[in-house]
Amino acid sequence: MREDEEIPIETATLPLDAWHRAKGGRMVEFAGYWMPIQYEGIMAEHLWTRESAGLFDVSHMGQLVLTGDNVAEALETLVPGDISALKPGRMRYSLLLDEDGGILDDLMVTNSGHSFYLVVNGAVKWDDIAHLRDNLSDEITLNHMDDHGLLALQGPKAVDVLTRMGLTPLQPGWPAVSELVFMQASPYDWNGVPVSVSRSGYTGEDGFEISLPGEALTAFADALCAMEEVKPIGLGARDSLRLEAGLPLYGHDMTPEIDPAEADLGFAISKRRRAEENFPGAARILGHLEDGPPRKRVGLTVDGKLPVREGAKLFDGEDEIGVVTSGGFAPSVGAPIAMGYVPRDHAVPGTAVAAEVRGKLVHCTVTAMPFIPHRYVRKQGA
Repeated sequence: MREDEEIPIETATLPLDAWHRAKGGRMVEFAGYWMPIQYEGIMAEHLWTRESAGLFDVSHMGQLVLTGDNVAEALETLVPGDISALKPGRMRYSLLLDEDGGILDDLMVTNSGHSFYLVVNGAVKWDDIAHLRDNLSDEITLNHMDDHGLLALQGPKAVDVLTRMGLTPLQPGWPAVSELVFMQASPYDWNGVPVSVSRSGYTGEDGFEISLPGEALTAFADALCAMEEVKPIGLGARDSLRLEAGLPLYGHDMTPEIDPAEADLGFAISKRRRAEENFPGAARILGHLEDGPPRKRVGLTVDGKLPVREGAKLFDGEDEIGVVTSGGFAPSVGAPIAMGYVPRDHAVPGTAVAAEVRGKLVHCTVTAMPFIPHRYVRKQGA
């Protein structure tokens, strides 16, 4: 091998790789792993999740634990969320930002009581780990839970299914699985196996994410799929579900060239942090929030049946104005949908634009998101 040649990187396998193949999963390379894109078909799996309970293997995601003095305050130097205000058992969506306010990743942060648990995207988890280690003090310990897997059980019947799994709260007074609300997490025991459960997910449906040791994944997944409400679901349906829910995907709808205001993620910047103006890229981001960003992520409905895919150019008449970052057929909508970036004066719902598909212009309309209402179970009055 010549000195200028790159060393080939072998595609990794998930702990459940053999399980997916035995279930008929069609495996593809994604985020450095072999992952199931579908089992019986993307549309069928999508609709099953909307109507019942779908089981997703998201063990490619990075699970990180931060411990040490003043962890929350240290993390706030890198993200714009109010991490210090998170109570034990509560979680928050946030963004890892570069010094100019560009989005390095989006992530979930949970206060576990004595530590902070982070879930980061699989495709950039090694970059995230390096960024955290480079920018957090030596007093903060980062543990990569690479011996754990992560499952997501999503859909309206997920709570009934998980309740029947017999998860026992680790301490008296802690909530049963059915008592969790959206963005709440708690630890449980399952037949002697420690399991962490959060009521969260990325489909727009009610559901849960479940972290547990890798050696217990097969037994847990088998127990779930033994119930008639549950089927394994692949990456294809995961993508169409999150698109209908209006949820951006890192590396597609978010990149380091895009800031949170442009990505329409201003909700992730807490009120206190806005007032303190002390997060990475604060001047740029707060300026865009106040004056309006030069471009903005929007939803697009599409005329006709031809899907508009990522990379399609957007036009106003003959003027190229933007680009599609995610798109495809939406089974629950019954039509193609997309999201992308347009100038702020084109971001008003109802604005007509056109997407270039195979050399032809397809008429689209800017629309508010989500395309399908979220079904999260929130705390009463929240």
